[in-house]
Amino acid sequence: EVQLVESGGGLVQAGGSLRLSCRVWGHTFGEFATAWFRQAPGKEREFVACISNVDDRTNYADSMKDRFTITSDNAKNTVYLQLINVKPEDTAVYYCAVRPGSFVRLPRFSFEYDFWGQGTQVTVSS
Repeated sequence: EVQLVESGGGLVQAGGSLRLSCRVWGHTFGEFATAWFRQAPGKEREFVACISNVDDRTNYADSMKDRFTITSDNAKNTVYLQLINVKPEDTAVYYCAVRPGSFVRLPRFSFEYDFWGQGTQVTVSS
């Protein structure tokens, strides 16, 4: 059974930094993409970034690539999302998701992902 667990969320002041972790296990996928999405209260879930486990190719939402960085540590089966200079509008539940397969274009839409974690809350105070 594929399992994803996010951690690292919490309360942070505007301008601060945070690193989220997503540990993935229980699968036999050779190639896959791992993404971060977020969902703020009353809003739809939105794409943040994704990464390939094979070649570390990344893809970012245009509005987030200046302050967010996605990385992976395959030895630890963990993908990270570094947030810097956070803003109150970054307040959301952050989810990680996995889609097995090889990709010419890394998937950016939530419907493209098959497995999801439960999310971790990030709250940015002004």
